[in-house]
Amino acid sequence: MDGKHMQIGEVAARTELSLRTIRHYEDAGLVVPSARSQGGFRLYTETDVARLMVIRRMKPLGFTLDQMRDLLDATDRLDAGDELAPEERETLLERVRGYERAAAEQVEKLRVQLSRAEEFAVTLRARLPESEPTRP
Repeated sequence: MDGKHMQIGEVAARTELSLRTIRHYEDAGLVVPSARSQGGFRLYTETDVARLMVIRRMKPLGFTLDQMRDLLDATDRLDAGDELAPEERETLLERVRGYERAAAEQVEKLRVQLSRAEEFAVTLRARLPESEPTRP
């Protein structure tokens, strides 16, 4: 990381999250700006953006704020560079594995839903006269 700080607007553009959503995640303790400007503006780093991207990816899979917090805590502790006891490291890794399994299950459920939605769209399209334009 180069230490470059970004204001919330740039972070919102990069993460495709609204300012309100980013502030909500701050209030929930999921991501805290790394610094504040002299004028009091929130300043974020690449690490903060990466945390927001984890949250953004978890949200549509149905993970709760508590689950997001738990996963971020586990990954923070694993990434901290501190020497962890082998059993503590394994416990943290097992937490991450649990979230990976839950994410994979949700992805499979979404694939089934998408397949059904595509079949439904094809069925509807077949009922329309051929002269009508269809939208993707």
